[in-house]
Amino acid sequence: MGLTTNDRAIARFTMLGHALVHWYELSIPIFLVVWQDSFDVSIAFIGLIVALGYAPFGIGALPAGILADRFGPKRLILACFAGMSLSFFALAFATSIYLIGAALVVWGIVASVYHPAGMSLISTGAERQGTVFAYHGIAGNVGITLGPFAAATLLIGFDWEIVAALLAVPGIAAFLYGLRADFDTTAAVEEDIDADAGTPITVPAFIRNTKTLMASAFLVVFVIVTFEGLFYRGILTFLPDILQGLPVMEGIELQAGLQGIKPGDYIFVGLLVVGMGGQYAGGKLTERVPVERGMVAIFVTLAVLALVFVPVSDLGLGPLLVLCGLIGFFLFAIQPFYQVAVAQYTPPDTRGLSYGYTYLAEFGFGAASIAIGGYLIGGFGLPAFFTVLAAFAVVGASLGAVLLFGADRIAFIQSYEQETAD
Repeated sequence: MGLTTNDRAIARFTMLGHALVHWYELSIPIFLVVWQDSFDVSIAFIGLIVALGYAPFGIGALPAGILADRFGPKRLILACFAGMSLSFFALAFATSIYLIGAALVVWGIVASVYHPAGMSLISTGAERQGTVFAYHGIAGNVGITLGPFAAATLLIGFDWEIVAALLAVPGIAAFLYGLRADFDTTAAVEEDIDADAGTPITVPAFIRNTKTLMASAFLVVFVIVTFEGLFYRGILTFLPDILQGLPVMEGIELQAGLQGIKPGDYIFVGLLVVGMGGQYAGGKLTERVPVERGMVAIFVTLAVLALVFVPVSDLGLGPLLVLCGLIGFFLFAIQPFYQVAVAQYTPPDTRGLSYGYTYLAEFGFGAASIAIGGYLIGGFGLPAFFTVLAAFAVVGASLGAVLLFGADRIAFIQSYEQETAD
């Protein structure tokens, strides 16, 4: 059965949004060296400025989810399109590093809106959720790949201010397209939900809804996503440098016109491209197998791949390429599973809040693996780093098994406690 007309409209809208968020997210690091030279500051200070922009991207997911429940996901996503574009236009006119930082903070705040609102829209509006999540994930990988490529390519021929302004143009185009996009945001739920006037924004309502979510199986899903985020952020942050430092990469030289690009970067980009296939396969499988079983299987696979990374990297370039391809496939294949799991274990009227917590776990708590990974690699070496990544995956698999075999028990306890309270 193919996608309905409404599903296709939601898929186009959210795919555009997901690609744009990561288009901007991954283009920012390309400007680091240019900003360092332009404003004569240290790389450490530039890193701090960029970190200030990325921090709201994760932290803002929770309040963004609350806003999505209150005002509806489409409105929030349109505001995200406009805000991201305007923040990059602001970068083009920044005359100091502090104005750069201010523009990046604005970008982080508005960009944090997308994931909770986009996931909420798919979960309540799309009947074929798994397939739409698959296409949505593929679009995100396209943005991850094309954002830095576009920024780096444009910087060859233009000043960074012009490049920032040019990168802002797709956001304006997306906003104009979104104004005309027409779809039913609640087509996939049976409950009668007012898409324009949702959950009130009050502290008691927030506390009540949070207690309801955390007293259910969603708490297990939340912790699963945290450990997925720890694995995801850790391996994607350090793998480019790890690849370049491997003995098997020694002696590999590129053509003269590509000397500024490291061979390991090509392997890493290839991993992201293979991840598109993983996103698609994972999304399709969520419609055929229980999401709990799928998460367990993929987490176990990721644990094995992490444990064999160091020995396989000693076998030569071919085995290393195969291993990285497998990591890319399964790293992204798991994402549709936990996205669908959130939809299955939460009520529709708190879906924005649910995905707000989900992406707080993914991008917020998951970022802790950057500090953990740096400490492990610097102090204990690659075997310790990949062993800890494998441990993250094993914990995720164990929690997936809790859902697989114990979700009914959790629901029974929740129901019993509710009846007792009543």
